[in-house]
Amino acid sequence: MRSLAVLLKNELKLNIRNMNMVIFAVILPLVVLVILGFLYGTSPAAEGAGFTFLEQSIGALCTISICAGGLMGLPLVVSEYRERKILKRFKVTPISPIMLLMVEFLIYVIYSAVSLATIIPVAMLFWKVEMHGSWIAFLGSWLLTMVSTLSIGMMVGGVAKNAKTASVIACILYFPMLIFSGATLPFEVMPETMQKIVQFFPMTQGIQLMKATFLGTPFHNIWLPVLVMLGVTILCFGVAVKCFKWE
Repeated sequence: MRSLAVLLKNELKLNIRNMNMVIFAVILPLVVLVILGFLYGTSPAAEGAGFTFLEQSIGALCTISICAGGLMGLPLVVSEYRERKILKRFKVTPISPIMLLMVEFLIYVIYSAVSLATIIPVAMLFWKVEMHGSWIAFLGSWLLTMVSTLSIGMMVGGVAKNAKTASVIACILYFPMLIFSGATLPFEVMPETMQKIVQFFPMTQGIQLMKATFLGTPFHNIWLPVLVMLGVTILCFGVAVKCFKWE
């Protein structure tokens, strides 16, 4: 446990010094919130139901940080360590692949949690956003969305031979999920055919679930997003650990 804590502390320091994830996982979602706040303020959402535009967008805003960390930050760090032979040095220490992947995983959990802890209070303070649903249900859906997305990043980082390969795979995953999962382009305005395709993205299911739990609106077939995200998590974690290579 002490080794895990020391490694987490050192890796987190290095990650923060790099500043990339501080910008994209913490500052960027807050900037997007502020822009949307000035543009829409407390304007009602297009579909009405008594909710403001920002209230309907909270779930999507929270996933910007998750997407940046899980699909770009995590896989690139692990693959870069492999390419620079840093993982090879770890191999001769008591650190196991599971411990190393868990440390990198926890770093992006921290980023996502910090983003969540800034977005919602700022939205509530300046634009009177209210929680209409259940905090427990919302946080549960956020946690499931985060874990399933970060597990994809762990899988990519675990199997990619070098940073270039990881970057290509990460981009292929990152941009479609960011654009078509509902994090930027609202799911409701997509053509029906596209909706049927992107509903299999774990982030799509997560955003829809977070939206429903934050607004307190009914969610039909709640087990679908839960099973999709749990399935992705188990599969990706298993592949990441089993196929992990030190060099």
